[in-house]
Amino acid sequence: MEITIRYYAGARAAAGCAQESGPAGRTLDEIVDELAGRHGDQLARVLRAASFLVDGVTCHDRRTPLPAGATIDVLPPFAGG
Repeated sequence: MEITIRYYAGARAAAGCAQESGPAGRTLDEIVDELAGRHGDQLARVLRAASFLVDGVTCHDRRTPLPAGATIDVLPPFAGG
């Protein structure tokens, strides 16, 4: 089973895609490390500053295994005026 990872704004540009899949049962910290390794330094910088939603809820425990079918939203800091 898999999870879905969706990228927004600068995270989408850094990853070079709007979304991708990954294996379920891994923690958010493990997934972030894998994504940084896969996509390189630009995404790694974005991920260090990003917020993450898991199924629409802010993720406070990055060490809990994510269930199959979960959706992770990667939200980089947004600038506004």
